[in-house]
Amino acid sequence: MKKIIVLTGAGISAESGLKTFRGHDGLWEGYNIYDVATPEAWQRDPELVQRFYNERRKSVMEAQPNAAHLALKKLEEKYEVLIITQNIDDLHERAGSSNVMHLHGQIKYACSSKNPALLYPIEGYEIKMGDLCELGSQLRPHVVWFGEPVPMMTKAIHEMPFADVVILIGSSLAVYPANTLFDYVSSGAKVYIVDPEAPTISLKNELVVLKGKAAEKVPELVEMLLNS
Repeated sequence: MKKIIVLTGAGISAESGLKTFRGHDGLWEGYNIYDVATPEAWQRDPELVQRFYNERRKSVMEAQPNAAHLALKKLEEKYEVLIITQNIDDLHERAGSSNVMHLHGQIKYACSSKNPALLYPIEGYEIKMGDLCELGSQLRPHVVWFGEPVPMMTKAIHEMPFADVVILIGSSLAVYPANTLFDYVSSGAKVYIVDPEAPTISLKNELVVLKGKAAEKVPELVEMLLNS
């Protein structure tokens, strides 16, 4: 069975109504990202950071998977599929995809501020100040902030050379280290890019670019791959 690795970014979730993390003005829904998405921000004003992610979590819970998420699930009918996502929402899982790797964490989980490996599913949409882990430290969002290591990168890098097909959806590949994953793609893999403004990638691989919104182009691509 051939293996497909799908790399997804904010563009696929934006079509479900979730705002993209990196706007052109450096703001995320009116917040400077460095005021809410760094370890320093957490040390400086944990209540602000907590409130910001509580609001984001509520938005995620209200959002629904779109046609692109649902189409990717269908690929599992014929292929071994791994989705590696930069997104912190759970829309891929709710669409039914069975193998999803989150590079930047999952917003519907809390983690210990003392030991990030201690994870807890969140009931409802809020983490409250005073909610503690088993070590007695404040719970924080299970999100990789700027300046923090990306624990899942080693596993993602290991998977990339085994892909027969790589699909990039809704990502500008502007965020390090996720933007290095293409360095590990096998030279024999076929690469598809789905994006209204496809990023420029220097590859020796066979490359097909589908310019357009994910909800329109991904279902088309999936049908093509299932019928090939």
